[in-house]
Amino acid sequence: MSKVVLASNNAGKLKEFSAILSQAGIEMVAQGELGVPEAPEPFLTFVENSLAKARHASSLTGLPALADDSGLCVKALHGAPGVLSARFASLAGGEKSDAANNLHLLRQLETSSDKSACYVAVLVYVQSADDPMPIIAQGVWQGEIVDTPRGANGFGYDPHFYVPALGKTVAELDPAVKNRCSHRGQALKALLQALTAQAVVTVSN
Repeated sequence: MSKVVLASNNAGKLKEFSAILSQAGIEMVAQGELGVPEAPEPFLTFVENSLAKARHASSLTGLPALADDSGLCVKALHGAPGVLSARFASLAGGEKSDAANNLHLLRQLETSSDKSACYVAVLVYVQSADDPMPIIAQGVWQGEIVDTPRGANGFGYDPHFYVPALGKTVAELDPAVKNRCSHRGQALKALLQALTAQAVVTVSN
């Protein structure tokens, strides 16, 4: 197994990523276990923030690194809250909480008839801090925002994010179904395929 540092201290992400990437012979370790502080995320795009976090973790550990950035993009809000999803309400003077974020979102959409939105996740894998060819994988989950929250599973905007193809909000989904269909699940599958292909090329060369 090759060791890769996860540029996050989120236990849920570590478990989810480890379960899938172990198939590619990868052992994930959270950056906090190696004494790596969180990196700044000053950029306006998911890919730039992910790349910055991955390079940061790799530069301080000397190991390959994997980072992700994700959020909600709402069409009527021109893609907002986007990379600021976790701080959407606090940036407007409210609390930093899921409840406050959802309330702020609904208020922003009060006069809009277009409730279409998508969850986006971007993963970046680097072999080293100066890797000129990082592997980038993206997942997009289409849905729409509903006014009334539904379901007790999930977190963030999940109770208000309705997936027409499944007839439920994300918070109503079984966790296994969510992990299989979600934006992060899609991105992980794409990353696994890219890593597997890379390994095959490396071995054949």
